[in-house]
Amino acid sequence: MLTTLTNPPTAEPAMLCSGHAACPGCIDALAARHVLSVLGPDTVAVIPPSCMAIIAGPQPFSSLRIPVYQPTLEASAAAASGLRRALNATGRQATQVVVLAGDGGTYDIGFQCLSSAAERNEDFIYVCLDNEGYMNTGAQKSSSTPHLARTGSTPAGKATRKKNLVEIMAVHGIPYVATASVSHLADLRRKVAKAKAMHGLRLLNLLIPCLDGWGLADDAGLSTARLAVDSGAFPLYEVENGVHYTIQSGKTLPIADYLAVQRRYHHLQPAQVDELQAEIDEGWARLQRRAT
Repeated sequence: MLTTLTNPPTAEPAMLCSGHAACPGCIDALAARHVLSVLGPDTVAVIPPSCMAIIAGPQPFSSLRIPVYQPTLEASAAAASGLRRALNATGRQATQVVVLAGDGGTYDIGFQCLSSAAERNEDFIYVCLDNEGYMNTGAQKSSSTPHLARTGSTPAGKATRKKNLVEIMAVHGIPYVATASVSHLADLRRKVAKAKAMHGLRLLNLLIPCLDGWGLADDAGLSTARLAVDSGAFPLYEVENGVHYTIQSGKTLPIADYLAVQRRYHHLQPAQVDELQAEIDEGWARLQRRAT
């Protein structure tokens, strides 16, 4: 019996080259690889100072196979807005513009610019690679750093809660806001594809466990990201047009399981773990009410 041989399906083009400057086991690079593979080669990236800027490489060199523009730390959303309008003016409406920024350049220094772009509903995708601190300058806290986490600037633990970026952006009424994690890869890629098919400002917040900043083993990034989702510390959900909430994850583990694998929480007392569990339970209940 003869079997007809067919060519295997064409693999997605690799947008992130090997040999980049990420730490061994870096989840930042893994997440960027999948985001860019879904967006495809007809994409322009805006990358402010961040871990991703180090991974992408110093201009004029780059580990990305697409054009990269590196603006100042506070100006990512403005740069993306200008690039989008310039591409439209030259007839390249199909070219995607994506921002790949850290939490420092999103939650903090770049937030005014991002909020203004949301108010105008600029047409680009904004991906926040959220490692919950200023990791490539000494692991100092950002407003994304969770409550009681130890950082280079909060050695006794951060005294305030993490800013809820997704809820803040949802209140702007933009078309699409979502959380995602490379630990749940099918969900991540689906959300990137969904954002790609839409217009207006779309924001994806991706949890990026930092091996050095969080105190993790080189091979613990993915398992820690999965614990964050399963404990409810980083629920997976999406918000469309500021009002339609859909939850993709459950809360099946105690927060203590997530905290135990990270050196930044080793100073906690049992009462503090209970305090964080109560915060997680409160946030989860609030999210469920909105989804209902």
